[in-house]
Amino acid sequence: MQQPYTTPSAGRVLVVDDDPTVAEVVAGYLVRAGHAVDRAADGPSALASAAGRWPDLVVLDLMLPGMDGLEVCARLRERGPVPVIMLTARGDEDDRVLGLEVGADDYVTKPFSPRELVLRVESVLRRSRPATGTPPAPRTLAAAGLTVDTAARRATKDGAELALTLREFDLLAFLLRHPGRAFAREELMREVWGWEFGDLSTVTVHVRRLRGKVEDDPARPRLIRTVWGVGYRFEPDAAAGVEEDRHA
Repeated sequence: MQQPYTTPSAGRVLVVDDDPTVAEVVAGYLVRAGHAVDRAADGPSALASAAGRWPDLVVLDLMLPGMDGLEVCARLRERGPVPVIMLTARGDEDDRVLGLEVGADDYVTKPFSPRELVLRVESVLRRSRPATGTPPAPRTLAAAGLTVDTAARRATKDGAELALTLREFDLLAFLLRHPGRAFAREELMREVWGWEFGDLSTVTVHVRRLRGKVEDDPARPRLIRTVWGVGYRFEPDAAAGVEEDRHA
């Protein structure tokens, strides 16, 4: 059953784990960091909790009874955008890739440091929200039929809106800002994810997912090119370049 925490916070986090000890520890660290926390022990309870009070972020165990974390993540994505950090008890790369493939923004392998998890949560939350203070001037990037409104966090391809996850959006915006430049996966992890270290397969999977949404033929990518031995490069139409508009 869901157990709400009412501490005022910077964000509301839904923790989904069938291990009560893990859930209690994670919730405790998050509350002490200033977040409000709802808890659920299985997939149906998690979906019911999210429907009643939509979270700012979900910490989701992969191995849940009945409905696993992959299905829960997919069903949440059907309802609306929400950042997801996947927990997996196994270090198997297939598990990590599956979590990223269904739209998880990050994953943490058990056993993990609760402090590290809190840092990951706060990193994802920061990137999912506009900066506080004076609103920045709306900014639009456009190239090769793609348009990214970084203020509204909205992206389109040939006028049709793209359903991008948090990280996919940030990755596309970053690449559009640097057309023609090759970036190593380590650089992308640092610039887009804000991490100095991590599993580089995270970048690989997100590039593959993004290609599936922006390329006419993802099997033969024209826009997001692989630079062998280096990483990836955004290659707009030769004559189009990238336009960047600022509006007051």
